[in-house]
Amino acid sequence: EASDMVCLQALRTLLPATARNLIRQNKIAIRNTSGMSAGYNQANVVILHRSLADDFEKFCRANSGPLPLLYRSAPGEWKCPPLSTESDIQTDCLLYRRYENGTFAGSLTSLENYSEQLKDMVTFYLGCSFSFESAVQKLGVPTAVPCHGVGNFSCDLVVTMRPIPQDKLDAAAIATHPMKQYHGAPIHIGYPDLLGIKDLQKTDYGDPVEAQPGDVPVFWACGVTGVEAVISCKSPLAFTHSPGCMFITDIKNEEAPESDSGQTPAVVQISSDPLQYSLVSQRAADKIRALEKIIGVDPGDRGIKNLLVRDELLKSCLSLSHAKSILITTGFPTHFQHQPPEENDGPPGAIAMAAMLQALGKKAAIVTDERAIDLNRSIIEKAVEQGVLKTPVPLLSYKEDAHDAALKFLCESGDPASPRFDHLVAIERAGRASDGNYYNARKINIKHLVDPIDDLFEAAQNIRGISTTGIGDGGNELGTGKVKELVKKHIPNGDTIACDVAADFAVIAGVSNWGGYAVSCALYLLNTCEIHERYLRRAVGFPRLSERESWASSLPSVSKEEKLLEILIQHGVRSGKTASLAMEVDGLPFFNTHSDMIRSLLDVTL
Repeated sequence: EASDMVCLQALRTLLPATARNLIRQNKIAIRNTSGMSAGYNQANVVILHRSLADDFEKFCRANSGPLPLLYRSAPGEWKCPPLSTESDIQTDCLLYRRYENGTFAGSLTSLENYSEQLKDMVTFYLGCSFSFESAVQKLGVPTAVPCHGVGNFSCDLVVTMRPIPQDKLDAAAIATHPMKQYHGAPIHIGYPDLLGIKDLQKTDYGDPVEAQPGDVPVFWACGVTGVEAVISCKSPLAFTHSPGCMFITDIKNEEAPESDSGQTPAVVQISSDPLQYSLVSQRAADKIRALEKIIGVDPGDRGIKNLLVRDELLKSCLSLSHAKSILITTGFPTHFQHQPPEENDGPPGAIAMAAMLQALGKKAAIVTDERAIDLNRSIIEKAVEQGVLKTPVPLLSYKEDAHDAALKFLCESGDPASPRFDHLVAIERAGRASDGNYYNARKINIKHLVDPIDDLFEAAQNIRGISTTGIGDGGNELGTGKVKELVKKHIPNGDTIACDVAADFAVIAGVSNWGGYAVSCALYLLNTCEIHERYLRRAVGFPRLSERESWASSLPSVSKEEKLLEILIQHGVRSGKTASLAMEVDGLPFFNTHSDMIRSLLDVTL
């Protein structure tokens, strides 16, 4: 008997037709096609009654990451001409599963006993990740990410995880990105909990993978999602391949086509606790670096060039792109002798960011000093009236009382496991110095005008799942504590005025508003980048690129910013430096300093 059985080494080199023939004759004892007919693609198989076939095809098209459709047969068609010459789906998988009314009803090595029923059934062949891995044990882990439902088909995404050394992450994304027919690029890199996976060792399909120290878990969409979909539709009779026992096709795993280099994916770490990476095209990343460079000029010659940290804009905006609820703070009461004491750098940048975040379907709110709530409410109302904003931005205030006030404000019932916000952004917001006071650039203490919103940023450092960004132009703004040693060294009065409170990301600009405009532009670039957009939705559902026009109309523009500055002046909000009520910000004229900046940013973006 043993001489009839074929050993694994020989199976690697068999042509697909020969391998299928041996499977058909039950000559193969192994229960796994991994590594068989090396160099040829394998397919997942789902067989359903013809009445369900149209809905299942739509379900595949709506979730093309896990379910890349290679071929749909006619009812009762055993062959699949585009994928193989001589083949018979009744016999050519090593092992099948039978499902009745959504319940697993047994495994079989052949479907020949069901040939009558199969005449009314349609076979779907789906791309499989066995095609792009050399015998790495595949691992099907269910997530809490819902697929886009169609008809009676609705289920959660199933993923495969492979531990990848940190220095090979880019290579893994670049290698798999072009393989759209076999799940393509990863859909998540980092902490499994972000997919709703509590325990990587609990796998529904396959065996757990051993990770080495320094490895990062990388997740791809998995075709076993098709099995979950079959279970969900509860049809009286359905078949699938048994996980690991694929249909071997005659199609070679061609080297991935040389893709346009701008569409090469880059992996960027956006958080260390929890560990999280994002994916973006090289082209979008380069444009965002160009935005960062444009806003990094130093019109007031204050020495801010020394505070610039490369890629902070990119990382901050990738993190914002993943966030669902964002809290923005602004307000720098530098003109303590005037009423109101606010300056007009900050609110325009805050409103520009809020407009884009809202357009992307995120929640955005602004928190500021209690004494300035009415002022800000009136500014926002006028901004909506004049079309600068499409919808009002909710306003909050924060005044400390109890020691756990910050935690209660940031999290539902003060529970760090349920944060209300996932990203806090400060833009031109007075920041607390190491002596506990708040200073303007001229070293005057304005603490009596500032509510302790810094406490929220400090509390967020200890809440997993809340990231923070500080946007500033002088080093005394909330969040710029990340570069405080450089502020003390290079900025006039830095020793006294430097903000002591660090954000995860510090975006430094010549004028803080420019940083807000750049964030808005970068969010537009990320969400119109196919690689990033697919990663954001985990390759399920449809691309959102059809919303591009409404996003573009939410970008800052010269006319919107001119209207907003006029609104601020009507409210008595003055320019920094000069305290003038002219059309200027930070002593620089709107035309043509700020207007040219907006045009330069839009030139890169659109």
